[in-house]
Amino acid sequence: MSTAPAGKELRRIFGSFATGVTVITGIHPDGRPVGVTANSFTSVSLDPPLVLFCLANSSSSLDAFQVAAAFAVNVLNARQTDRALHFSRSNPNKIESDAEWRAAPHPPAIPGALARLECVVVRIEQAGDHQVVYGAVQNAWAEAAEPLLFFRGRFGVLDSPEIGDDDPQDAWSNTRPYPPRERDRERG
Repeated sequence: MSTAPAGKELRRIFGSFATGVTVITGIHPDGRPVGVTANSFTSVSLDPPLVLFCLANSSSSLDAFQVAAAFAVNVLNARQTDRALHFSRSNPNKIESDAEWRAAPHPPAIPGALARLECVVVRIEQAGDHQVVYGAVQNAWAEAAEPLLFFRGRFGVLDSPEIGDDDPQDAWSNTRPYPPRERDRERG
């Protein structure tokens, strides 16, 4: 019987599953806006419309995502690697709030996002070193743009001239890392 992989090896294996990249935003109980980068996001149900994301038990933003709390899922576009990196850092002040926002707090929007889902937390489950947060979708919209992808610890984009080509398989068969690694530039 083999032993299940752990640690870095398990992270490497999990990273073999390409995902989109989101920034989940909410409001901390102390009133400040929060945001975290997450690729552990998925749809759960169309009827009723439900989504879920996973957040580390150690996250300083965890208290913002309690039952009945509003949150937003901002799906990042291919040109938003800087936003993904910004919200992946441990910093309690990732989002600046102005007087207008403080007068009517809401989960912050990430300008230029590919899609946005406005949700309310309906359930939370403990799962190992993470919390699984379920949300009921209240409102949603999407733009026509390329998604930002995450694969094996790197951001990437589809290698496709346009989203909506006749054969969507062509786009998936040609992904490229973004930004290109030095060795990728050398290959041309």
